[in-house]
Amino acid sequence: QQQLVESGGGLVQPGESLRLSCAASGLTLNYVTVGWFRQAPGKEREGVSCISGSRGSTNYADSVKGRFTISRDNAKNAVYLQMNSLKPEDTAVYYCAVGYTCGVPVEAAIRGRWDYWGQGTQVTVSS
Repeated sequence: QQQLVESGGGLVQPGESLRLSCAASGLTLNYVTVGWFRQAPGKEREGVSCISGSRGSTNYADSVKGRFTISRDNAKNAVYLQMNSLKPEDTAVYYCAVGYTCGVPVEAAIRGRWDYWGQGTQVTVSS
């Protein structure tokens, strides 16, 4: 019964913003590493951002640094990804996952151990 559910995706124009949510049931997100990943059609799934468990430190892929912000809300047992200044190249299905380390570089974090995954939420950026 442990699961993650992403929400908040949608269709926006370039330059607009979205906030993605990763809600957990049956497990706590307070002291685990949580990562956001994305996968565009025909491309490999890649890491976007992550937040560490005990210290809450954050890391970002170069392509989103300065535009995206990952955060944790312990009261709601959720992790968020605020996405600003969205670009067409941000179009993808976005997933959250629970693991043990963010990994470096963040873009290659998919190679690490991630025990739980959500079903994904579609983000489309188009004019």
